[in-house]
Amino acid sequence: MHSTNYTNTLILPSPDCRAEASVAPPKPGTVAALQHAALIDAPYQMTSDDLLVQITATRRGLDSGDHADLRQEIFAKGQPCLRASPLVKTYGWGVHHDGEGKVSLIARNSPEFASLVADESITKTPGMRSGKGR
Repeated sequence: MHSTNYTNTLILPSPDCRAEASVAPPKPGTVAALQHAALIDAPYQMTSDDLLVQITATRRGLDSGDHADLRQEIFAKGQPCLRASPLVKTYGWGVHHDGEGKVSLIARNSPEFASLVADESITKTPGMRSGKGR
């Protein structure tokens, strides 16, 4: 089974991200807005895989629950990780995966972001670029 989880990793805003500061996605109901709401309200409470399942369930209008069948369906094949999230590509957020793989949004202009960037024990990886030539 595939996974999108990282451990001890900071996903940096994409190199071509135009947001100079981290901002909340303005359009409700989008993947970005749903991810933002889930992570801002519950830092380090879920893994990237958990987040993907939760957002997929919400978008499909499924009741809350463990969604074991949905998880099996989603991870039967590879899925984009949070490096491809619009939060890092467009809205200027960093995403920290702790030692247990739990994730939190980190504002790029925050002291916490600077501390994580300076921490040599944490792997840093950039978000994916939005497109060719940018």
